[in-house]
Amino acid sequence: MFCLHCTKKLLDRIKPEIAEPGQSDTALGNWYATVMFWKPQVALLVSERTLLPVLMPLAPAATLARRFPAQLALVLKEHVVPSEFIAQEVWQMDKVQYAKTANRSVVGILNEFVKQAEFWLAAYAYEKGDDEDLLAISAKLAETPCSPLYKGPVSPDKALHELVKAGSQA
Repeated sequence: MFCLHCTKKLLDRIKPEIAEPGQSDTALGNWYATVMFWKPQVALLVSERTLLPVLMPLAPAATLARRFPAQLALVLKEHVVPSEFIAQEVWQMDKVQYAKTANRSVVGILNEFVKQAEFWLAAYAYEKGDDEDLLAISAKLAETPCSPLYKGPVSPDKALHELVKAGSQA
């Protein structure tokens, strides 16, 4: 089970049943999500634990949480994460619990990533709805230094690799 904290904009689109926020069973922890009103629309999801960003097509919005583990697997593969870690993470994402946003730092990172995604889109002439381009932008965003991580690995990609390394030693 994983907890998906959605912005009001996204909650208005998918209209899920909202629960009291719990703690995800996954190594990457709870996820935060918002909608980007590109054409076609895109969802941006960020891991609360590592701030790892994942961009994916929003449509059909009602199936976002069901489609998310497969997109996360692609992003993790892009970051050369071991297949055992990916399989375990995806396996534990069998159920979703929707909640309102609760961590303002992560919401701030979401907003910053939205701005940066616009930059990468323009700088590299990526296509807004192209899956491979969304994967490339996700990887670029993961290299961004994020202040909530300054006490540790500094950027989401480094935080991800540190988490995976710690998990494999446990």
